[in-house]
Amino acid sequence: MEYLPNFKTHRPSTAAEAVKFFAESDEPRYLAGGTDLVVNVRRGIETPQTMIDLTGVEEMTGISDAGGGLRIGGATVLREIAESPIVRERYAAVAEAAGEVAGPTHRDYGTLGGNLFLDTRCLYYNQSEWWRASNDYCLKKAGEVCHVAPSGKRCFAAFSGDVAPALLVHEAEVELAGPGGTRRVPLQDIYRNDGLDHLATQPGELLVAVYLPASTAGIPSTYVKSRVRGSIDFPLAGVAVRLQRDGADVSDLVVALTAVNPYPHFVKGMDAHVGKPLDDEALDAIRDTVRTQAKPMQTTTVAPWYRRRVVGALARRLVSKLYEAQG
Repeated sequence: MEYLPNFKTHRPSTAAEAVKFFAESDEPRYLAGGTDLVVNVRRGIETPQTMIDLTGVEEMTGISDAGGGLRIGGATVLREIAESPIVRERYAAVAEAAGEVAGPTHRDYGTLGGNLFLDTRCLYYNQSEWWRASNDYCLKKAGEVCHVAPSGKRCFAAFSGDVAPALLVHEAEVELAGPGGTRRVPLQDIYRNDGLDHLATQPGELLVAVYLPASTAGIPSTYVKSRVRGSIDFPLAGVAVRLQRDGADVSDLVVALTAVNPYPHFVKGMDAHVGKPLDDEALDAIRDTVRTQAKPMQTTTVAPWYRRRVVGALARRLVSKLYEAQG
């Protein structure tokens, strides 16, 4: 890695001030924990001229009640979310996912907003400047070819944030502040299936907070991921599940994935299992549905076919676990 380049730094005290600095600055980037951004700057992937340090924006930190649900500030560190008794009790998958991000020191600095706005990743993109230059760069940065799919014109870099699928299954909304004002939208609406441009946000928009609704509080949920090493690594495949039983029948089932597509997303077709008991045949069908909708490419050193098989197996295991736990 190279040394950090020179850049100007602003330290706003409010979200509105941060947005104003962004609009008035050259090549700006928001910076909170910096566990991913700073690495990308040192690799020459990101080349900001201005950093807007969010650590002094109090309205973006902390966990608080919000009408029976929760409000979590976008700059809240992941360790606080993972260890929060109220998050663990009401939205278990969210606490579990936050606790799975990287290693303990990363979670002490990494933030919720940073994990949700994480750039997509690829074996050919997340490399040093000299390595990328020797390969004529790639479609995502400074090149003309996607080395994962050379005959196409699309980038397949994978979204690898852990917390997004857990928030999706709990129907989270996000508060965004930008030059046009503040808006609140479902979390799923800020993503699109495009490794080159995966965030459907406006230029300069800042994730101020995440809202978890009262309607999904307490519904059993869980998250798990597969990774090369037991700590630090980004997920090769990640699955979040929300499931509730009514007697022997499933009354609610939602599954979301990460790391196997350019965006985190729901698995379609889970409604087919609602109102019925789960047996081995149904669990196998859920596994196969997940595998069909997961589209991993050669964005890591691990083969796509393996990641597809793993994500299906993880989904089957988690659905079975939550179902049996309520028996």
